[in-house]
Amino acid sequence: MATTSLPAPEAESQAVISPMGRIFGVFFSPKATFEDVVRKPNWAAPILLIIILSAIVCVSINQRMNWREYIGQQIEKSPQAAQMSAEQKAQRIEGGAKFAPIFTYVFGIPAAAVITLLTGLVMWGAYNLLAGANVSFGVGFSIVAHAFMVSALSSVLFVLILFLKPVGTADLENPVAANVAAFLPEDSAKWLVTLCKQVDIFTFWILALIAIGFAVASPKKLRGSKAFSIAFSVWAVWVVLRTGIAYAFS
Repeated sequence: MATTSLPAPEAESQAVISPMGRIFGVFFSPKATFEDVVRKPNWAAPILLIIILSAIVCVSINQRMNWREYIGQQIEKSPQAAQMSAEQKAQRIEGGAKFAPIFTYVFGIPAAAVITLLTGLVMWGAYNLLAGANVSFGVGFSIVAHAFMVSALSSVLFVLILFLKPVGTADLENPVAANVAAFLPEDSAKWLVTLCKQVDIFTFWILALIAIGFAVASPKKLRGSKAFSIAFSVWAVWVVLRTGIAYAFS
């Protein structure tokens, strides 16, 4: 009597990647990692790690920065410096040095998570509107959150730089210096510095991972290089806006 064997369910034949495995997987096997993310979206682990690393960065900054010296340098660079008396400058420095550590914690800790959320909203909308990807926000945000593990890597490098350099010498405006702005002279125009900061290794890495993730989520709609075109087009619009604002206020 002939017997037939039923095929194993697809879900059982696919290995499940743990949350920690996904975090490391985006660096070493992004396609397989995003396939698992799309099957079972979850953004909690990467967002929690981003917040923890942001807190570590803020603590490190307050330990390694000489706020009085730093704020004094920023005042001297400002256009208003020539119109201020020595007493006014001293008052600004004292006030800034008092509140800078507090502002670092209040705004610095949630900043990276908020940026990740906003990027997730923009990219989710862009892929659905421009390509009809039909990806749910849960899947889209999970993809972006895992892609932002690259920014977590840059946070680790920033902490190392803070402790390797002498106290107070780290550049808070371009801490890791993985962009073209690092090669500009100090007296470069503000708009040019802003533009060159956007040409950044970590930014391009994140954009590439986002493109891979959405291509996995909607392979029929995002064939070939379309996923990369959308990600980098969104980035280009952002660069134009940031540079335009910097030019207008410079």
